[in-house]
Amino acid sequence: MSTPPTSVLPYRTWWLPLLMISPFFLWGTAMVAMKGVIPQTTPLFLAAVRLIPAGGLILLVAACLKLPQPKTWQAWGWIGIFALLDALMFQGFLAEGLERTDAGLGSVMIDSQPIAIALLSSWLFAERIGVWGWLGLGVGILGISLIGLPSDWLLGWWHQETVAIAWDWQNLFTNGQWWMLLAALAMALGTVSIRYVSRYADPVVATGWHMILGGLPLLLMSGLWETEQWSQISQTGWLELSYATVFGSAIAYGVFFYIASQGDLTSFTALTFLTPVFALLFGHVLLGEVLNGVQWPGVLLTLVSIFLINQREALATWWPWGRATDSSGSTTAVTVKVERD
Repeated sequence: MSTPPTSVLPYRTWWLPLLMISPFFLWGTAMVAMKGVIPQTTPLFLAAVRLIPAGGLILLVAACLKLPQPKTWQAWGWIGIFALLDALMFQGFLAEGLERTDAGLGSVMIDSQPIAIALLSSWLFAERIGVWGWLGLGVGILGISLIGLPSDWLLGWWHQETVAIAWDWQNLFTNGQWWMLLAALAMALGTVSIRYVSRYADPVVATGWHMILGGLPLLLMSGLWETEQWSQISQTGWLELSYATVFGSAIAYGVFFYIASQGDLTSFTALTFLTPVFALLFGHVLLGEVLNGVQWPGVLLTLVSIFLINQREALATWWPWGRATDSSGSTTAVTVKVERD
């Protein structure tokens, strides 16, 4: 498989830090834009419109760079699985969850997916998580619990009070945090599948095709099950939708893969935790979103968890007792690539 021509990034230029932060800024603010427009449209239509044009833009850029198109049935098969997990399921669950929760809180839930990726990578690829990684997983589970579980449950447990729990499957799917957890799991499965996709297809081309192949069923389902998808969208709403599509999908993905193609992703993916920070900040400023006293500690713990998991290799070099080792005592480096919303 041929690789795209790349140029060396001028690492000493003043604008490089801004370029590296830009995908995470765009992803975080795109969550706010989607939350702003979703009262005027429907979730499945929103997900489809975010995917299909962005996929077309990525394929157009790929054609300009003369990147190879998929040619084998293995390539298309894995792209299909990638589309099912990371486009159809992830974006569908994301849009459904965003309708029921705040943009900042939703972004934190989505960015908890390194927890699932680390577990899946350990199970499927025998990658060692290490002490820092396991610590991050534990902190992340605690943080997600504080965010997702009802506050009265947690406060009742803290004060050693008995709280009645009424379990209802229908009510479960009206909970935005539950949809966001499903979206995070779908993204994690999609991220793991890209390892197989890249064996048979160019990852940038596969990214464009998976957006289109995953977006078309969403558009079909929207036509069958939803009504008034665009009749209520205001001019501002169309601008917000365009921002989420062009900047939050096509450009963010393009910049991410451009930087990723230049070298090691370890330091770059450490910036992942900035995505929910931007979403929380702009969600508060533009939408007036406010977290309760239980959710704020959960957000902070989740961000700490993401940092510990993404940077466990670097932390292990500072504190050698936390480095993962195999049975022979040799050091095992583990890097988990994080794919974005």
